[in-house]
Amino acid sequence: MAKPRWIVVDFDRIPAVGCPCGTSQRALMDAAEFPGTIHRTQIGEGAQPHFHRRLTETYFILHCGPDAALELDGQRVPVRPGMCVVIPPNVVHRALSPMTILNIVFPKFDPSDEVIIA
Repeated sequence: MAKPRWIVVDFDRIPAVGCPCGTSQRALMDAAEFPGTIHRTQIGEGAQPHFHRRLTETYFILHCGPDAALELDGQRVPVRPGMCVVIPPNVVHRALSPMTILNIVFPKFDPSDEVIIA
């Protein structure tokens, strides 16, 4: 049988790894058919401000509380489920409250591109 031309991702089967925001399940890291990665990220209290030198992240908010917000270059930006926020390279960012996001990253996520602000 020929290899399928599609990819199915089951985030429940992807191990979570630590990240400056909380924990992330990173999909499509090794998929040549997709030029980026997609992460389901559980952001907890105390997410660390950080930026990426060359990666663009797009946060799609899945779940959050009524007063949820992101901090983008020092500005508080309210968010709610169903919203999408594009975060270009060099924008310092973090979540200010717990939330679950789908993070679409282009090009493929590279942990060495992440700069944490002390």
